Amino acid sequence: MTRLTAKDFSPDVLRLFDRYVHGDLSRRGFIDQAARAAGGTAAAAGLLAALSPQFAQAQRVVPTDPRIATRTLSFDSPMGNGQVKGYLAKPARATGKLPVVIVVHENRGLNPHIEDITRRLALDGFLAYAPDALAPVGGYPGDEDKARELFGKLDGAKTRADFVAATRSMLGFAEGNGKVGAVGFCFGGGMANYLATQVPELAAAVPFYGGQPAAAEVPRIKAPLLIHYAGVDERINAGWPAYEEALKAAGVKYEAHIYAGTQHGFNNDTTPRFDAAAADLAWKRTVGFFKTHLTG
Repeated sequence: MTRLTAKDFSPDVLRLFDRYVHGDLSRRGFIDQAARAAGGTAAAAGLLAALSPQFAQAQRVVPTDPRIATRTLSFDSPMGNGQVKGYLAKPARATGKLPVVIVVHENRGLNPHIEDITRRLALDGFLAYAPDALAPVGGYPGDEDKARELFGKLDGAKTRADFVAATRSMLGFAEGNGKVGAVGFCFGGGMANYLATQVPELAAAVPFYGGQPAAAEVPRIKAPLLIHYAGVDERINAGWPAYEEALKAAGVKYEAHIYAGTQHGFNNDTTPRFDAAAADLAWKRTVGFFKTHLTG
């Protein structure tokens, strides 16, 4: 079966989908508005189904892959929700301490795609830990709409504190080498930026199309940054000029890439917004960046 890409959808439909993904438009709102371009509600529902994640088709590393070892791991988070819970993956035959990468999900919690990303990092030689912001409300519910609904009910300050607690815990984790990086996507990209402002010991941060911190917070960043943006992502990219200006003014080491013609979410290979060429390049850059800053 031929895989659909962003080119198979009109720009208007992609913009509606982006609003839907980020909770600015309900399922019914998407279908009602897309119906005008699609020629009816049935066709619009078909568009939404075609754009929605297909986790099984995109999975690259099965949970039972003998090359990796996985488990659930929790840490205390006294300033957050009391405890932060997540998914840990590492090379099964690792000897010695490993570089650590915190993996931060999108606005649907720790879904199968982010678990797969975590396992991919384990195959690249990292100890990868993906905290679940939805753990306090029962975890990922198995449905993207329900996950977004639950996400909107979270206490943002406590959620941020949970990710800080997870990062600080991994700095002293017995199986880690003391060097911790963070990578995140969409909400997670914004969180990777945030962690860089809150945890001066962070050794590297890689935000994918994430919201930027306030300019006043930027001088607190000590970690080198590798920043990935989609070319067609007006909502997120609007904040980049001010962020870049603040990074330069603060003397923060950073490398930024804007992938021309790509959509927000281009690294997520479960949906048609995935761009294989851009995602492959961005991931190679990400893994190389982490190997440079988290090993040795």
